[in-house]
Amino acid sequence: QVQLVESGGGLVQAGGSLRLSCAASGRTFSNYAMGWFRQAPGKEREFVATITWSGRMSWYANSVKGRFTISRDNAENTVYLYLQMNSLKPEDTAVYYCAAGAGDYSVSTSSYDYWGQGTQVTVSS
Repeated sequence: QVQLVESGGGLVQAGGSLRLSCAASGRTFSNYAMGWFRQAPGKEREFVATITWSGRMSWYANSVKGRFTISRDNAENTVYLYLQMNSLKPEDTAVYYCAAGAGDYSVSTSSYDYWGQGTQVTVSS
């Protein structure tokens, strides 16, 4: 059974930090590119960051570049994906989703095959 389970969301003041985690199991996700997306109320889901299967390369949305860091740990049966979020802003408020794609890294939601249920991040001003 494929599972992507996010955790680590919550309420934080502007300027604060949070670390999101995602545990992916049920497939050989160590061969998959993985990414973080977010969706604010009334808006479309948008790309945040992606990382190659090896973890050697990553890309970020301009809005989070320099503040967020994506990383991964390809453990034997479960891949752990992380998003370290620093200097948070109210506009970072959204539900954050992790996703896994069998293809190459991508900023497009359509390139990802598996999604988690999301974790809420709320940044107060």
